[in-house]
Amino acid sequence: MPCDEKKRRSLCPVTFALDQVGDKWSLLVVRDLMLLGKKTYGEFLESAEGIATNVLANRLKCLEAGGIIEKARDPENKRRYLYSLTEKGFDLTPILLEMIRWSAHHDSDAGIPKDFLDMIENDRERLIAKVRAGMTL
Repeated sequence: MPCDEKKRRSLCPVTFALDQVGDKWSLLVVRDLMLLGKKTYGEFLESAEGIATNVLANRLKCLEAGGIIEKARDPENKRRYLYSLTEKGFDLTPILLEMIRWSAHHDSDAGIPKDFLDMIENDRERLIAKVRAGMTL
C-alpha cells in the first residue's frame, strides 16, 4: 500500500512506529543518513543490502511523507536531491543504537567497532549528541 494511503490500524504506539518505519528498508535508509553520512539517491543504492531502485524511491517518498526525512536540491548539481533527517528522524537515534547494541550481543559477525559499542553502552547521551552533530562511522 502506498505510504500516503495508510490508515491508522489502531491507537497502539508500537503499531504507529511500525507503520512509520517498520518495513525492511526504512531504518536502513535512516541508518545511512544518520550514521554513514549518505545523502543522495545514488549513495543509498551503493549500500551493501542492495535495495532495488523502485523500493528506494518508495521508501524515500514514504519517509518524506512521514516527516522523517526531507529533501532539497543539491546546490552543486540541480538535477540531484540531497536527503537529510528531520527532528522526527533524529528522534530515532536511540532506537537504532539499541538495535546495534542488541545485534552486537546476539550476532558475532555484526562487525560493530568496539569503541562505538562502548559509547552506546557507557555514554549514550554523548553519542546521541555526536550523531546529531554529524558524526559518522
